[in-house]
Parts: sequence; C-alpha cells; structure tokens
Amino acid sequence: MIKVLFVCTGNICRSPTAEGVFRALVAAEGLVDRIGWDSAGTHGYHVGEPPDQRSTAAAARRGVVMADLRARKVAAADFDEFDLVLAMDRSHHDILARLCPKGREERLALFMDFAPAWGIKDVPDPYYGGADGFERVLDMIEAGARGVLVHLRERL
Repeated sequence: MIKVLFVCTGNICRSPTAEGVFRALVAAEGLVDRIGWDSAGTHGYHVGEPPDQRSTAAAARRGVVMADLRARKVAAADFDEFDLVLAMDRSHHDILARLCPKGREERLALFMDFAPAWGIKDVPDPYYGGADGFERVLDMIEAGARGVLVHLRERL
C-alpha cells in the first residue's frame, strides 16, 4: 500500500480538505485497498478538533465528506509510515524538511507541484478570509489531488 500525508499549519483547513478530496478520488477509482491517506499539522493548535466548519461546508457542497476527520500534529515517524509527505505551502515544507529523518528526504514534496498548470507553489490559508477563499482552495486542492493520484498510479 502507498500512503500519502497532507500537511498544513493546524490541520483544520487545507490539509484535511486535501485528505477529504483525495479520499473521495481514491474511492471513486476503486483504489482504497492500494492507497492510504491522512493529514496533519505542523503545529498542535487544534489537536483532536474537527476541520473548520467553513472547510467542511465548502467540501460538502462538492460532495466531499470530512466531518469525521480530526486534527493531529505531524511527527518525524510519519516519514517512515508515509511514502509521500505533501506540504501545502513552502513554510510547511521548510518545517517538514527540518523534521525529516536522514534518508527520507525523497518522501517530502510540495502539494502544488502535482498541479503545475496552476503555476503556483503555495495553497493559501483561507482561515482569515471569506467564503470565496475556501472555494479557491478547493479548486486548487482538487487539481493537486488529481495530480497526486496520477503520480501514484504510475507506482502501483
């Protein structure tokens, strides 16, 4: 099984949205027995909490369920458990690079590198903005999640 971890700051907006979207794509492709997923935050601000209600609502409008997810903090051991650790922006990537054990560096990547058509590196944090920010983030995450799935299909 190939496992993917999505990482943002508090694990309540971007990374659980990526987890939910990716989970739905993997299920639609009938690959749940071959691809695993999770999400985490670089900081433990919201450990045990569900995703932000605005993220959950925006995702639900697109048929993505994520109310069952709970925030957790990323750990160095995640680099052993997950084949791909995806940072939602460059600041997360920097934190994860410092946390990453030697010999596991190839597992770390930027999420938006899997959606090159967007021409950007960072998924912006919608937390302090309006509803349109959550919709834009969902658009970006849908593109990135599709790219991740294409990448993983080549490895199955």
